Formats: sequence, structure tokens, C-alpha cells
Amino acid sequence: MKKDKRFIKSYSQSMGAMEIWVDRETGVNYLYRQCGYSGGLTPLLDAYGKVIVTPVTELEEEKA
Repeated sequence: MKKDKRFIKSYSQSMGAMEIWVDRETGVNYLYRQCGYSGGLTPLLDAYGKVIVTPVTELEEEKA
């Protein structure tokens, strides 16, 4: 049985490495930034400071 990857990359920008990753189980979006030998990962927030969550049903549609 092949296990699906838990995270998918939904966005990538060429300035260094700036990417948005989505957790397929929770729908939580994370911002990943890499510069040289360092990097960081943090939940992506909206204008009100709430975590951005992609509905899991949308992720299932993309997977199909």
C-alpha cells in the first residue's frame, strides 16, 4: 500500500526559496522561506491573524 505524501507544495516564488505548503490532513497552510544555509517554516496567517486553512475537500479534488 502506497502512502500519500502528507504535505503538498501549492505555491513557489523564485526569490530564494519562498513556498507555501499545505498539510493534506488538516488543510493548514505553511510559509517556508530559505535563504543561504538557513530557513524557516511558519503557519500562514490572514489579515486578521487567523491561520489560513484550505478545505481538505479541495485538496482531494487536486489529488484526483
